[in-house]
Amino acid sequence: MISYTDFLKIDLRVAKILSAERVEGSEKLVKLEVSLGEENRQIIAGIGKVYQLESLIGKEIVVVANLEPRKLMGLESQGMLLAADNEGRPILLGPDAEVPAGSIVK
Repeated sequence: MISYTDFLKIDLRVAKILSAERVEGSEKLVKLEVSLGEENRQIIAGIGKVYQLESLIGKEIVVVANLEPRKLMGLESQGMLLAADNEGRPILLGPDAEVPAGSIVK
């Protein structure tokens, strides 16, 4: 269990996927360029076995925006997308209506 104060430290934002490409040498990793409104970021995510790249472009997702960057297969991931686990298959989480990129998730 974490306290509400600890939860408030997590910066959840809506991001719009601008581009998606496979990470060379990986079956499931995808390199996403996302817009957080005033800035773009690169996020590396393990969704390549479930999602077609073309279907990701323009999609709004929820990301953890204040996570420390991490290298995956030599590429820097500057956030983490949120996904539900459906029997081992990631299902992206996002708003059910269009909102501006960078919107705070409360």
